[in-house]
Amino acid sequence: MIALVGMPGGGKSTVGKQLARQIGVPFVDSDHEIEQRIGGSIRPFFERHGEDAFRDIETEVIAELIARAGECVLATGGGAVLRERNRELLHNGAIVLYLRSTPEDLFRRLRHDTTRPLLQVRDPLAKLRELHQQRDPLYRRCAHYVLESARPSVHALVNMALMQLELAGLLDPARVAATVGAEPL
Repeated sequence: MIALVGMPGGGKSTVGKQLARQIGVPFVDSDHEIEQRIGGSIRPFFERHGEDAFRDIETEVIAELIARAGECVLATGGGAVLRERNRELLHNGAIVLYLRSTPEDLFRRLRHDTTRPLLQVRDPLAKLRELHQQRDPLYRRCAHYVLESARPSVHALVNMALMQLELAGLLDPARVAATVGAEPL
């Protein structure tokens, strides 16, 4: 299993889908799995039941996904690393790639996004900086590899991930070669 961690809006789902397609394995989004479990959207659940109840379900879902032990690419929620148990599960049960973006890059990417509660505050850039300061060390602690995702295209990020996995001996180059410089699919 390959797991992607990083800030909200850092590209985990987008890169994860492409990476899974490239290596021929299923893509799983932990937030989608949580929504299936709770029978609705995360935002109203979070507002009604609070963060602790949400994080309890998130931990259960991550533990179940890792216990399946099948090959897949897993995109986690941005706050999954806040719980030590989740960091342990991910680090010990998956190859963890941290898609790292600066708060400024995230702000540029997300400034017009009205769907993320995180950004519906007076100063979204300050909120992103605060979250980044809190979470960056946790992402790094959990991750096996850090990929700087500030500027590259999705295609370039997928290739960076493929190359890192190949160089580490975790992916057979004959299975799927990284295509740096190739035209996007």
